[in-house]
Amino acid sequence: MPREYQYPFELRHLVYFREVARRLHFRQAAEALAVAQPALSRSLRQLEAALGAALLTRTRRRVELTPAGRAFLDRIEPLLRALAAVPADLAALAGGEAGQVRMAFTGLAMATVLPAILREFNRRHPGIRVELNESPTSAQLESLKNGEIACGFFHPDASPPPGLDTKLLLREKNGLLLPAGHRLARRRRLRLHDLADTPFVLFPRAHNPGFYDRTLVAFQQAGITPRIVDEIWPRANAVGLVRAGLGATFMCPSEARPLPPEVVFRPLLGPAPESRLVLGWRRDAPPDAALAAFLQAAGAAGESKG
Repeated sequence: MPREYQYPFELRHLVYFREVARRLHFRQAAEALAVAQPALSRSLRQLEAALGAALLTRTRRRVELTPAGRAFLDRIEPLLRALAAVPADLAALAGGEAGQVRMAFTGLAMATVLPAILREFNRRHPGIRVELNESPTSAQLESLKNGEIACGFFHPDASPPPGLDTKLLLREKNGLLLPAGHRLARRRRLRLHDLADTPFVLFPRAHNPGFYDRTLVAFQQAGITPRIVDEIWPRANAVGLVRAGLGATFMCPSEARPLPPEVVFRPLLGPAPESRLVLGWRRDAPPDAALAAFLQAAGAAGESKG
């Protein structure tokens, strides 16, 4: 056994000492522990010898803790309490009432369905901690593959990623987010070809190839070539550039409320890219009660069609 795991005493020595330290009476401690008093005394002498310090002072009338004994009791009490809690903690983990779920999300998820899912999950399972990380679809798929996250809210391509189970949470045709001072901002509805001379702020294609390609197809169907002035991530940064008047970007209706006063959202008639948001998790992942509880809470979120 490695030296760092070699202790000159056993767990029973710690339990025996704590009981004597609590009661300051050997006979009462021996009765509570269901051991013979001589065996209890012998075990405590062994513990003191192993530690090289006197833990108790004994007289015929009373037992008292030494300064070393009080310090030792302070150190072992949290350890023994933690060990006593292990069975209940493991039962809570197995029952999905404790644990941790590591997940990732995109800006669209946080702006639409994710807050309600988190609220419902916390109501049902307050003992399970959720660790959240915003990341693009491409990074989430890699993290799911490597087992770095338990589930993710991302934007899929036409077919589900191999090895993953997914649940469709949102599917909407995008509209346009424009600076409030744009020449077309007063129109209630727009067509994409109306914006042939408008610069656009998109995102790097590698983050979400499916939606990016659907966006280019929409431009093609509208008969215009997009003027892409910047590609930026995360989503909030693109909204910030629109607020600054640097261009327009696409946005789902569900995501477009509320909005800052510097921008306006307008639905699109005719060709427009479609956003799809799914919750995905590994099909072959080891059983995880905390993840199963989260997926059950997320089941209340149904498909939304734009």
